[in-house]
Order: sequence, then C-alpha cells, then structure tokens
Amino acid sequence: MATTTQLIPHVTLGTQGFQVSKLGFGCMGLSGTYNDPLPEQDAISIIHYAFSKGITFFDTANAYGVDGSNEILLGKALKQLPREKIQIATKFGIARRDASGMSVKGSPEYVRSCCEASLNRLGVEYIDLYYQHRVDKSVPIEDTVGELKKLVEEGKVKYIGLSEASPDTIRRAHAVHPITAVQIEWSLWTRDIEDEIVPLCREIGIGIVPYSPLGRGFFGGRGVLDNVPAVSNLTSHPRFQAENLEKNKNIYDKIESLGKKHGCTPAQLALVWVLQQGQDVVPIPGTTKIKNLDQNLGALSVKLSEEELREVSAAVPLDDVAGSRYYNGLDHFSWKFANTPSKV
Repeated sequence: MATTTQLIPHVTLGTQGFQVSKLGFGCMGLSGTYNDPLPEQDAISIIHYAFSKGITFFDTANAYGVDGSNEILLGKALKQLPREKIQIATKFGIARRDASGMSVKGSPEYVRSCCEASLNRLGVEYIDLYYQHRVDKSVPIEDTVGELKKLVEEGKVKYIGLSEASPDTIRRAHAVHPITAVQIEWSLWTRDIEDEIVPLCREIGIGIVPYSPLGRGFFGGRGVLDNVPAVSNLTSHPRFQAENLEKNKNIYDKIESLGKKHGCTPAQLALVWVLQQGQDVVPIPGTTKIKNLDQNLGALSVKLSEEELREVSAAVPLDDVAGSRYYNGLDHFSWKFANTPSKV
C-alpha cells in the first residue's frame, strides 16, 4: 500500500471543517481530453505517486472519460490507499457529451441517481465533496441543493460544492445548505472570478478550487515548447488557435523571464501565483507525467512577496490574452451564459 510522506500542508475549505492538501490533483486528463488516455496501470501509478508525495485531494467527475471511466480508474487506485486519508471530489450535472454537444441536468431525481452511480464506480461509501458540474437553469437551484442536503444527511456525501456558478446561484444555494467549495477556472490568463466570485466566497465562507491553474498546460509549454497533440480537444480551443497562440507566446516569454528571476519554471511560477491567492484556494492541476507532477510539487517551495505577486500579475495584462477561455461550439456552457441569473 502506498504511504504518504505528508510533504504538503493541509488547509480548510469552507467553514464546515473540510480539510484537504493545499495542492490537489485533477484526474480528468488521465482518461484523455488533452492527450490519449493513459494505460490503466500507468494512471494508477501516478495517483499513488501523488499520494506518496502528500497530495490527498483527488478530483474527478462522472462526465470524465467514457461511461464514468475516470471515476472507475480513481476507484481502482483508491483500493490500495487508506480511504480515511483521501478526499474525493466528484461531480454530476453534465448529462451528455457527444457530437451534438452537452446537456445539463439538476433535477432531484437525477442528482440522487448520479450519486448512487458515482459511489458504485468509485467503490466507496461516501463522497467527500460533491459538486454540481454545471448549473441547470431549468431547475431551481434550491431543488438541486435540497436533494444534495438529503444526501449529506444520509451520509452519502460529506460536503457540497458548485462548479462554474454565478454569484446569484451561489448565494441561493448557500441559503439552502452550506456550500463548501466553488470550483472554477482561475489562472494568470483567466481571472474573470476576481471581481465578484472571489469576494463573495470570502464573504460567506466558501473555499475556492481553481481548475486549469496552468492555463490548460499553456504555462507548462503546451503549444509553445511542443505541439498540441492531434487527439487533444485543445485543437479547437480559441487560445490555442494559430494566430492567437502566436500572440500568447509573448505572455509565456514574460512568465519564463520572471521564472528565471525567481529560480523556477514558468509552470511553477504560474502555479505559485494561484497557490498564493489565499489559504482558501486549492488548485487542482492534472498531468499524465511524473516529471510534471514533480514540477508542480516544487511550486510549493517557491514563495513570493506581495510585491512580487503583483509583478507577476502585471506581466499578463488580460487585454493582451488572445482568444476567449471557452471552446468553440460550446459557448452555451460558458460561465457567463449558462449562469446568467434567471428567475428559476
């Protein structure tokens, strides 16, 4: 059985006492998306390696992979780890992923059926943090969270989260049952949440879990130092399109230069910037390579002053970022559209 060396401090997300490692691990890429899926044993080995280095917070979703394959993979890896030391986050809400796009569901019946299915695939008796992956505007958020509250009372879920939710939705959900964490994209080149979401979460005591803290690999050199794999869905991402990517390389160059100043790689500097946004911030970078995982872990040793953090921020003026953060053809799931306040 793999053992953890507890090299990573634990922090508390939300106000209900949920403790996680300050750096989490996003499992999505292990089942494809940005690259070909890893062989099962290789993927399990990376999860075990992450745990051995002190990462205890693992993020997945029923929509990752095919037919919940990412949850199944994580479940297999967990069988060889001490369950009481692991925090599992998974999600429901994206009901279909195919050529016609996606659909979102948030009905109470769907919430419960998804939870039962995820528990089965993961092979566990409870989910530590259960997120609504995307908000279903056709169902009042009060109904969705009301069912999640029942699952908490039944012991099947410990804590509730929302992903890519608007301020209005967060407030209404939190009024039904405490929301422990909001998962949302946050990185040097994606900072939409800083005006409203971050202040709101801190006002009412909700933790923040940034996904894609390395800009979907951009600050690790994807598209700059190497080509975007043909199998990657980044081939259709606006910021990785040829003309935009060429402009964005200037951003990478500036972060690379600042990284040298601080004795770290561009990826580490980008991750440090997210890590140091607050003790209530727990990024979940994912990778399919041990060397990249080691690099991410190394970011925990880099400390920047407030002035240095501002210098890094200033190196990436948002007006200079070419391309939106949304995938072509999937704008109906963008944060600004899918979570526009409504009367439901």
